[in-house]
Amino acid sequence: MTKKDILTEKLKIHFGFDTFKGNQKAIIENVLAGNDTFVLMPTGGGKSLCYQLPSLLMEGTAIVISPLIALMKNQVDAMRTFSEEDGIAHFLNSSLNKAAIDQVKEDLLSGRTKLLYVAPESLTKEENVDFLRQIKISFYAVDEAHCISEWGHDFRPEYRRIRPIISEIGKRPLIALTATATPKVQHDIQKNLGMTDAIVFKSSFNRPNLYYEVRSKGPDVDREIIKYIKAKEGKSGIIYCLSRKKVEEFADILKANGIKALSYHAGMDSQQRTMNQDAFLMEQVDVIVATIAFGMGIDKPDVRYVIHYDIPKSLEGYYQETGRSGRDGGEGQCVAFYAYKDLQKLEKFMQGKPVAEQEIGKQLLLETAAYAETALCRRKVLLHYFGEEYLEDNCGNCDNCLNPRKQVEAKELLSAVLEVISVLKEKFKAEYIVNILIGNETAEIQSYKHNELSDIFGSGQDESEKTWSAVIRQALIAGYLTKEIENYGLLKITGKGRNFIENPESFKIIKDIEFDEDDEDAPVRGGAACAVDPVLYSMMKDLRKKLSKRLEVPPFVIFQDPSLEAMATTYPVTLEELQNIPGVGAGKAKRYGEEFIMLIRKHVEENEIERPEDLRVRTVANKSKLKVWIVQSIDRKVALDDIALTKGLEFPELLDEIEAIVYSGTRINIDYFLNDVMDEDHIEDIYEYFKDSETDDLEDAIAELGSDYTEEEIRLVRIKFLSEMAN
Repeated sequence: MTKKDILTEKLKIHFGFDTFKGNQKAIIENVLAGNDTFVLMPTGGGKSLCYQLPSLLMEGTAIVISPLIALMKNQVDAMRTFSEEDGIAHFLNSSLNKAAIDQVKEDLLSGRTKLLYVAPESLTKEENVDFLRQIKISFYAVDEAHCISEWGHDFRPEYRRIRPIISEIGKRPLIALTATATPKVQHDIQKNLGMTDAIVFKSSFNRPNLYYEVRSKGPDVDREIIKYIKAKEGKSGIIYCLSRKKVEEFADILKANGIKALSYHAGMDSQQRTMNQDAFLMEQVDVIVATIAFGMGIDKPDVRYVIHYDIPKSLEGYYQETGRSGRDGGEGQCVAFYAYKDLQKLEKFMQGKPVAEQEIGKQLLLETAAYAETALCRRKVLLHYFGEEYLEDNCGNCDNCLNPRKQVEAKELLSAVLEVISVLKEKFKAEYIVNILIGNETAEIQSYKHNELSDIFGSGQDESEKTWSAVIRQALIAGYLTKEIENYGLLKITGKGRNFIENPESFKIIKDIEFDEDDEDAPVRGGAACAVDPVLYSMMKDLRKKLSKRLEVPPFVIFQDPSLEAMATTYPVTLEELQNIPGVGAGKAKRYGEEFIMLIRKHVEENEIERPEDLRVRTVANKSKLKVWIVQSIDRKVALDDIALTKGLEFPELLDEIEAIVYSGTRINIDYFLNDVMDEDHIEDIYEYFKDSETDDLEDAIAELGSDYTEEEIRLVRIKFLSEMAN
C-alpha cells in the first residue's frame, strides 16, 4: 500500500473522513517527515487535523500551545470522541485542580496521551518545564500563532517566550498555524519561533460564499440591525461589539424587541460564558452579541451572518470574525457598520501606551478605514492585505461589486504620487506622501524641511486628501507600489511602477465612498435643519430658553440639542415616552418634561400629526445594570479609575457612562474623587467657565480654557457642574 493510501486510510480510521481538504495531506506528510511547518489556513479550512492526525501516528506526545481554555476543552472532547481511550488527549491549564493534574501527568508518563494542550502561561511554569523534560515529545504545535506578532490582531506577550521555553524542554519539529496573517505577521512569527526555514503551506484566503458589505453607522443603527435580524428569523448570527458595556446593552435591546439573544464577553464568569455559548451551539438562541473573546475555535458550521456593530481594530480581526459565518459553504453575510468617529475613539484610547504600540495600532486602524471606505471589490482589497492576488474584476458577492461605481482616469495623479515618493527616496508612509501633495505643513514635514520643496509640496492641492489616499491604495493593489514589510508602511516603487514613470499608461481608479460624518448619537442626520419637524424644534428651543432664564441654568443643562431633535421626530406625549428619548432619564423627564409634553401634545393635535410610534425600537430601561452599579459605587466613594478597572472600561468610556447618567437627570457627587486628583483652582476655573458658557461642547471648552487643563479634567468638572446645576 502506498504512503498516500496509508494516510487516507488512517484519516478514515481515526476521524471518519474519506478525503483530505485542500493541502492538509501535504502538511501532514511534512510534519511526519520531521520538518518545521508553517500553516496559513482560513477559519473552517481544517487546521486542527494538521496536527491531530500526525500526533496519533508518531511516537510520543505532541504539545499543542493554545491561547484559549474553552478552545482546548472543545478540542480535547472532540479527540476523545474519536478514541476509546480518554487519556488520548489532555489539557494542562489553570482550570484544573491537583487531582486532575496528577491524572494528566500519570497518563503522560505511561505513554497513553498523544496530544497535550497547554496554555502559554502554563508552559512557562518551572515545574511544568521540568516535568515535560521527562516525556518523549513528537513535535510542538503553536495554534493561533498570530498571537506572537505585535502586528497580529490578538497579540499576547507570553507567546513571545515560547521559543526559549521549548528549546529548554527539548528541541523537536515545530508546526505553527494561523487563520490570518499578513506577510508582515507571517515573517514576524517565523522569526520569533526560529523557524525561518520552515516549509510554508498557504491556502487561499478567499471564501467565495461570504458576502461582504459596509454600511454607514447612522443614528438608526439599532433599528437597522433589528430589522435585518427579524428578516432572517430562525437563522444563527453573531454581532460583534468592541466594548463589554455595548455587548450587554445591545443584547438587552435585542431581547426587548423579541429576538432570542445572549451576550458573551471576557468579563462574565466562565460558567455563564459556557452556558451562553452552549445555548447558541444548541440553537436555543439565534444571536450571540459578543466581544472578540467569542468565536476562536467555535465550530458552528451554519452561522448565517456576522454583523460588526463597531468596525474592528484591524483587518485581521475583521477577517477572522467574518470567517465564522458560512463555514459549511452555505450562505454567510458579513455586514459591518462604519463611522470614522469610532476609529478616532479607538486611536484616542491608545494614548498612554508605548509609542511603538501606538504606531502599530494607528497603522492597523488606517488599513481598516481604507477597507471600509474603498469602492473597489472588497474581496480584492481583503485578499491583497493578506498577500494574495485576486484576478477577477468583479467578485459578484460584495456590496461594491453588486453596485459598481464609475471609474475615473488617474494617470496624471499616479505620476504625481510616484514623483513625490521618488523625490523623498522611498522613506515615507502614505499619510506623509498625501500631506506633501495637499500642502499640509505638519510638524514632521517642517522638521524634514520638505515644505521647502516647491516642486512637490502642495503640487496636488486641486484634489482632496481622500482622492490621493484612494490613488495610493489602488496603486498598491495594481502593483505599482508596495509596502515594505520590515518597516511597516514605507512606500516603495515596484518594477511596474518604474516602467510607468518611463511610459505612463492609462490608470483608472474608483473614488472612495463618502461616509456621512454626522453625529451618530443624534436621532436625525444633519442637526436642527433636518429634524423631522423644524417648526416644533424651534418652538421647543424657545421654551428651553425661557426655562433656562427662569431656573438660572444654561439651556444645555435642561435638554441637549440631540434630545430636542429626537422629540421633534418621534413626538413623545407622555412622561414615559419622553424617557425613551436619548439623554432623558426619569429624573430629567420629571423635572423639566411636563411643559415640553404639553407643547408637543398641542402641536400634534393642532396639526393632525400621525406619530411614528410603530417605528420605535423598544429600548431597555434607561438605567442599565451597569449605570446602577456605577451610581452605587460613586455613592460608596469608590475611586473612578478603580470603577473603570473593575468593569474592564477605559477611563474615557467610564466618563461617557457617567455623562449619560447626569445628562439623563440623575444627581451624583464625585467631589471625593475630584479633590483627590485635581487642583482646587483648576476645578473652580473650569466650573466658572461652564457657568458662563452658552454651550457644554467639549471642543469649545478645550479651546477656551487652553492647554493648562486636560480633556479628562474638563470632563470631570463638567460632570460636577451638570449634576449640581441641572439635577
